[in-house]
Amino acid sequence: MPPANPGENTLLRKLLSQEQDTILKEERRQLEGLQVTLARLDAPPGDMLPLQQALRQLEELFLLVVVGEFNAGKSAFINALLGQRLLPEGVTPTTTQIQRLRYGDAPGQAWEGDILTFTYPADWLRDINLVDTPGTNAVIQRHQELTEEFIPRSDLVLFVTSADRPFSESERAFMERIRAWGKKVVVVVNKIDILEGQAEVAKVVDFVDQHARTLLGIAPQIFPVSARLARQAKQTTAEAERQALWSASRFAPLERFILETLDERERIRLKLESPLGVADRLAAQYLDVARHRLTLLKEDFATLDTVEAQLAVYEEDMRRDFRYHLSHVENVLHQMMARGTEFFDETIRLLRIFDLLNAERVRGEFERRVVADTVNQVETHVGELIDWMVEKDFQQWQAVMDTLNQRSTQHEGRMVGRVGGRFEYSRQELLASVGRAAQAAVRSYDKEKEARQLAESIQTAVAQTALLQVGAIGLGAILVKLLATALADVTGVLAASVVAALGLYIIPARRRRAKKELQQKVNDLRERLSAALTQQFEEELARSLRRIREAMAPYTRFVRGEHEQLQRIEQELLATQNTLRSLRARVQHL
Repeated sequence: MPPANPGENTLLRKLLSQEQDTILKEERRQLEGLQVTLARLDAPPGDMLPLQQALRQLEELFLLVVVGEFNAGKSAFINALLGQRLLPEGVTPTTTQIQRLRYGDAPGQAWEGDILTFTYPADWLRDINLVDTPGTNAVIQRHQELTEEFIPRSDLVLFVTSADRPFSESERAFMERIRAWGKKVVVVVNKIDILEGQAEVAKVVDFVDQHARTLLGIAPQIFPVSARLARQAKQTTAEAERQALWSASRFAPLERFILETLDERERIRLKLESPLGVADRLAAQYLDVARHRLTLLKEDFATLDTVEAQLAVYEEDMRRDFRYHLSHVENVLHQMMARGTEFFDETIRLLRIFDLLNAERVRGEFERRVVADTVNQVETHVGELIDWMVEKDFQQWQAVMDTLNQRSTQHEGRMVGRVGGRFEYSRQELLASVGRAAQAAVRSYDKEKEARQLAESIQTAVAQTALLQVGAIGLGAILVKLLATALADVTGVLAASVVAALGLYIIPARRRRAKKELQQKVNDLRERLSAALTQQFEEELARSLRRIREAMAPYTRFVRGEHEQLQRIEQELLATQNTLRSLRARVQHL
């Protein structure tokens, strides 16, 4: 609420003590800092407004806000202070908007924004603005909302209740809202003239006192009055009648409190204390928000840990199962080597000397009996390995998608506090985006294409590893070439001229050399083939894991970044609360 006019005396224009000025500057710093913190938590305008108003209120006149149920006599109380019926009164709700009373050279009224301002030439209004609010528990909900919205602006709340229905349920609920803003409350029990005797008045006052203590945690000042009799007393010219009405109204203590007790020193103290309650409530409220978000992020971290655990198990299982698949390929070569050893034992011996004369026949028999279908078996097992890798990659994407889908729906409908804004939108959007990425990968996953590409890359790797000079020819051609060269040049034994030498020395030596060369070549081939398959497997496994982590990277960065920021905000709010408590203690000792 801006100052009513440029000529108003404001708190900042008053002569403050050094301590008051120090407190004022620190309050402004804390409120401005809290605005920045709340903005980082996506506080809506409705929550930022009380802080903005509290900052402005530090530069405005002391604001006394009158609240209570409709027909409790709020307007009548103000008229009694003025001594005339300036504000409308009635048995039905008469105040349907915020009405402000301030000093003016003559009685009058005018709209200032959405506030109806009354002016009146009463000296005490030079230092106080008095606000009359629509009644609580009004038929029109907007009237109560207007009242509740104005509470954070007040420096002192004058709570008016009616003697014929003191402290109703709606009044108790409204008192709790006032307490939440940390406002000082003075209670006025109006219409005591309808009660029968002082004993009944005392009973009502005791009832109000007990309930107010329970709600506020402290004993408020309570003034039982009859605003109607007080106004009549001020308007009556007959001295005796005026004295009788004034005494019966019991209005004098309340008037002294407003006009004398609320002197400049007390108004400054309350003015300095008022924004502390507003700031403390909002700091506590958004500390809960920050901690709730941190709780959600802990669960997000748990989700990331779950995915990482899944990937670790996936990686471990893949390596273990890969050894199993690789053993099939190695067994094929072991079997071929066993057949080769048997072939050489049967073929390279003296009794078959004439068979060895036919080199082509020996080579054909070697390829038929030893090499046999090794190539087909190796390619079959490599194909099975490829199919297995593609299927496992596909299944892992599905597992990640299921985990994230479960996370995105796990907390629907059970959010606590204000968790919306950019934080929740970003969090849900990132979860959804990772889920969409996983779904897209799963839906567009062409297993045949993946397997074909993987087969080509593996065969190329095998070829380049087995024979560097061959290039990317087929795996079958590579194996035939390598294994065929393992056949020893057994026809070379015929160059010997002595048969005995053939039987005793040359043939056995050639057989041993052929078996040894075959074993060396097959072992070398097995090692190179295993290395090529392992290297390609590791590359494909790393690519699979990398794709998943890259898809999750925005969500992971968001969770970690928000967690760090929220931890800083939590510490800032705790520090703000401690400073506010310290300031409140200093203000109370002014």
